[in-house]
Amino acid sequence: MSETAGTAETVSTPAGTARITWHRAKNAHTVLALGHGAGGGIEARDLRALAAALPASGVSVALVEQPWRVAGKKVAPAPATLDAAWTALWPALERPGLPVVAGGRSAGARVACRTGRELGARAVLALSFPLHPPGKPEKSRAGELTGTGLPVLVVQGGRDPFGRPGEFPEGTRVVEVPYGDHGFAVPKKADLSEEQAMDVIAASVTDWLGRE
Repeated sequence: MSETAGTAETVSTPAGTARITWHRAKNAHTVLALGHGAGGGIEARDLRALAAALPASGVSVALVEQPWRVAGKKVAPAPATLDAAWTALWPALERPGLPVVAGGRSAGARVACRTGRELGARAVLALSFPLHPPGKPEKSRAGELTGTGLPVLVVQGGRDPFGRPGEFPEGTRVVEVPYGDHGFAVPKKADLSEEQAMDVIAASVTDWLGRE
């Protein structure tokens, strides 16, 4: 179980006020910082699942809300603005004095990839990485993954229109969530429940963090 789960703090950034919701582990050895996507916030099912599961294995999870979400806006700003806000709040993530793994889902994963090495992250966790716009595989963003200079784990839904597991560059460490879409929702007729899908994500990330 997590200790002091759901403790929130606000952090000033050049893009406005960001918010970090901490799900702290007892005797933590790592901080996993997770940003949200462009179409939603930290209520995403995969982010909630990791925040609930990982503190038991000594990983404190920090769910990061970008300033545009805190301000109640509906449209995400340009990538440079997202990166600037993430960079500004990074010292708050380092404050516990533990190694920090940068991560996020979708647009948040891209931010973590672009900034991780410069900020001194130990590794990068990319949930539902948007490898390309739906139906446009020629507009690949693979360079953001391959250019991190850090260990990277991609967790991808088997039917994600932004990039299926088999589309990622050779050598990419990818965990497939069977039947999952971009939000890791699974069809009711699938032989995998949403709870089981979240278990796949939590178990895979826990194992990876224990090795990196």
